[in-house]
Amino acid sequence: MTSSHRGDGVYPAPHAPRTAPPTRLAIIGCGFIGTVHSFAIRSIVRGGLADAVVTATCDQDLDRAKRMLEPHGGGTATTDIDEALADVDAAWVCTPTSSHLGAVERCVAHGVAVYCEKPLAGDLAGAEEIAALVGDSKLANQVGLVLRSSPPVASIASMCRGERLRGAPDPGSLGAPMAAVLRDDQYFPVGGIYGSDWRADVSVAGGGTLLEHSIHDVDLLTWMLGPVVSVGARTENHAGHPGVEDVAAVTLEHSGGALSTLVSVWHGIGSRPSTRRLEVFFERAHVVLEDEQVGPVKIQTGDTAMELGLPPEAFSLMDRLAVPDDLRPHLLAYAAADLEFVRSVASGGVPAPGIDVALEAHRIVDAAYRSAALGGVPLEPERAARP
Repeated sequence: MTSSHRGDGVYPAPHAPRTAPPTRLAIIGCGFIGTVHSFAIRSIVRGGLADAVVTATCDQDLDRAKRMLEPHGGGTATTDIDEALADVDAAWVCTPTSSHLGAVERCVAHGVAVYCEKPLAGDLAGAEEIAALVGDSKLANQVGLVLRSSPPVASIASMCRGERLRGAPDPGSLGAPMAAVLRDDQYFPVGGIYGSDWRADVSVAGGGTLLEHSIHDVDLLTWMLGPVVSVGARTENHAGHPGVEDVAAVTLEHSGGALSTLVSVWHGIGSRPSTRRLEVFFERAHVVLEDEQVGPVKIQTGDTAMELGLPPEAFSLMDRLAVPDDLRPHLLAYAAADLEFVRSVASGGVPAPGIDVALEAHRIVDAAYRSAALGGVPLEPERAARP
């Protein structure tokens, strides 16, 4: 099975009938992101795309765990993670960042495949510990870098890698990617739809907009343009939460010669949704994306201007999601990522992106923070601590 995680823009086919029991799932952490995954899992199961069922939920707030479990038809709602993991095949770790390691340790102890939300940990050492733990266990694992599941983002990544893409200009006519500019902004994620305040606490979040939110963007730029060999960054703190930056400007030098710039902002405009704008200059083309969920991808060459919408494969998945039509585009990336994980666990396959992918993004973010502490001096990301 292939998916847009691997950059080919192909989404999973409808689920074939199975005679084996459904894959049993647990959701550990029933806050905002746990709720998104709960909704996405339910949409793919009820849409007939996967034979799976959420049988356990776990949260410090038992009532919240019970509310999340109810739409799935019952099972175990608990405050005890070991109880939640006692009889499941796979688990989503959706707790605050500082508790990811403990939750992953319990998943490994129970032999449960693990989907860990990003960032893996509050610092590089913690991320390396999680990666080593999961790697040694040989358990199926995936990380919540869901921008890789976005059809428009996958289209641009394919173009950057020189791959042929239906409806797009011939790769040879574009030339090599030269530079990318990515702006990512959202209102400071405390309160509102997030319903919590832990992201303002550095002891829980580990950092601010760069680590907690834009590790997505760092991964995306690396996925599109190749390995990063140099990182320069500056950060600022306007909201006044110690250790939690709300502005980061990062410049990345990629091994193939391209340069990319990321500007990440947490602001106080509560009426403004989370938005991204991605701009890529090729030698002979300019590509712009302003809506990561549905596009279009706008392409300008020397003599033409065109737009790429969602590929048919994306519609084939989106049309099967058991949610109202207006919610399908917003849920698509999460549903595709969750479907990748569920099917891989059921088939014994290797889900993607794995936790090892997130570790590379953590190394780049770590270098960015170290660079910012030195006033923006370019630094190399640290390499793996072990083979």
